[in-house]
Amino acid sequence: MHLYQQISHNKRKTIFIVTGFVLFVLAVGAAITYLYIGDYISGLILAALVGGGYTLIMLFGSTNVVMRMNHAREIRNSDDHAYLWNTVDSLSMVAQIPKPRIFIINDQSPNAFATGTSPKKAAVAVTTGLLDQLNREELEGVIAHEIAHVRNYDIRLATVAIALVSAVAILSDIGARSMYYGRARGNRDSKQNGIIMILSLLLIIISPLVATMIQLAISRNREFLADATAAELTRNPNALANALRKITNSSTPVKEASSTSASLYFADPLKKKAASLFSTHPQPEARIKRLESM
Repeated sequence: MHLYQQISHNKRKTIFIVTGFVLFVLAVGAAITYLYIGDYISGLILAALVGGGYTLIMLFGSTNVVMRMNHAREIRNSDDHAYLWNTVDSLSMVAQIPKPRIFIINDQSPNAFATGTSPKKAAVAVTTGLLDQLNREELEGVIAHEIAHVRNYDIRLATVAIALVSAVAILSDIGARSMYYGRARGNRDSKQNGIIMILSLLLIIISPLVATMIQLAISRNREFLADATAAELTRNPNALANALRKITNSSTPVKEASSTSASLYFADPLKKKAASLFSTHPQPEARIKRLESM
């Protein structure tokens, strides 16, 4: 698939998934109130309030918190790792975004990530292992990938996705507590209503799992988009493919990474062999194949 076709395809796919995610959250809220009070409008309002409120809280989270979690040290001028500083500077100009803050994590596992809910608040972090093990072209490809996340507002999207997963968990908990302390009072006068109630109950039970799967699908899709955007910025997709091989061939996990921040990284920092459906990142082979076809 042509580079620009890949970018357009991934953007359309993301819009489709996110729209479906929002509708799913609303459906869970509607299912809860329909099941217990026979009214779905109240549930739509409840879901909108919980989802919207939690999203706003998450969006006000600080970049500094994420960097502290990963024990990252900020570099403040070109005297400290000059090539990294200049690479971030030049790629930011090419991408037409403000230069992100730059951090280094003292860890031998090669990896990187970006954070910040807008280009003005963005930051890029790389491990010392990445600086030591990649050549200049490969390092440029990885930095371009992280700059692409910033330009494409991927961190904001990931934050919204996490907030929606949390909202579904809250709504599901409300439904579970209602089942424990009370009983459904929906209208049982017709077979049709009985079927709707059963479907509502099933939706409440499986909603946390489905929400997590949707969040992971968003994460994987944005990784493909960032790869394509990085290739657009550097005009060197093979360098990024080579970097991806080196990073994924390393069996050493990033010591400072946690499951909370794992999805931010360029490649899975925990080195888990998860099934693709439950992975935060696409399979490396699929990413390399797309890059080499550009």
